Amino acid sequence: MTVDVAAVVVTYNSEEHVAGLLDSIPAAMGDLTYSVVVVDNGSTDGTMELLRARTDCIAVESVNDGYAAGMNRAVRASPEARTILILNPDAELDADSVPAMLRVLERPGVGVVAPRVREEDGTLSPTLRRGPTMARVGGLSFTGLAAFTERIEDPSAYETEHEVEWAVGAILLVDRRCYDAVDGLDETYFLYSEETDFSLRAKDIGWATVYTPDSGAMHIGGGSGESATTHMMKQINRIRLYRRRTGTLRAAIYYGLTVLTEMRRALFGHDRSRPTVRALLRPSLRPPMLNASDSILPR
Repeated sequence: MTVDVAAVVVTYNSEEHVAGLLDSIPAAMGDLTYSVVVVDNGSTDGTMELLRARTDCIAVESVNDGYAAGMNRAVRASPEARTILILNPDAELDADSVPAMLRVLERPGVGVVAPRVREEDGTLSPTLRRGPTMARVGGLSFTGLAAFTERIEDPSAYETEHEVEWAVGAILLVDRRCYDAVDGLDETYFLYSEETDFSLRAKDIGWATVYTPDSGAMHIGGGSGESATTHMMKQINRIRLYRRRTGTLRAAIYYGLTVLTEMRRALFGHDRSRPTVRALLRPSLRPPMLNASDSILPR
């Protein structure tokens, strides 16, 4: 039997939040048929015990081989579905939010739909992004100029439905045909940049990512925490993504600008930037799960 939506979640020490997400799903689906699969990437808290005690999801226990790998595993464990709903465990969906996204996804050429997301305090969460460019590597968002800013913070951009280059992957509805055409999420990133890569590769072959304010959700954020290691992974994966899309020469310049940006942040007291600079300059210090330690320019 084919369902309308296969909801997929990857947890990692998510005991505090995942119940809220699962509780929000039935009302969010409206009259749609759906399944819920949660892949746990080696939690050491009570996440798996919580999931096993529930009857509204299929829980899959896994080793931690990355967020993208967990998502792809959850899709494989799901029944056949027309769409895939990618969810972070620290998100909560509004009632009837998924049918609102599905109405947009059913338009020709739309492969990914992102809803309007709010923070836990009710304020707008700026989840929309422009594509990576050399001018946007320097963290110059304070200028407010689109040429230098990847994150879209202008509240007016969240008032109307429009195509975007990519959106933060906490809540995304994906056409299954698009997912298959792009061959799922790229597991080599392990964590971070996989949603950027997915939307950009989808756009390359004709599938658009569209934002709609008609669907709502909350994202608590920080469910897996941020550390020096995760900050390091973000910066390394941004360079890898840029290299894969533009080639070695341009990526070498992008790499250099990233090093300078992280040095500047370190000078201004950003503790997570100091180990990131060291890892960028000494590949042996990079997180081994990225498999990006064989050359100075991350592959």
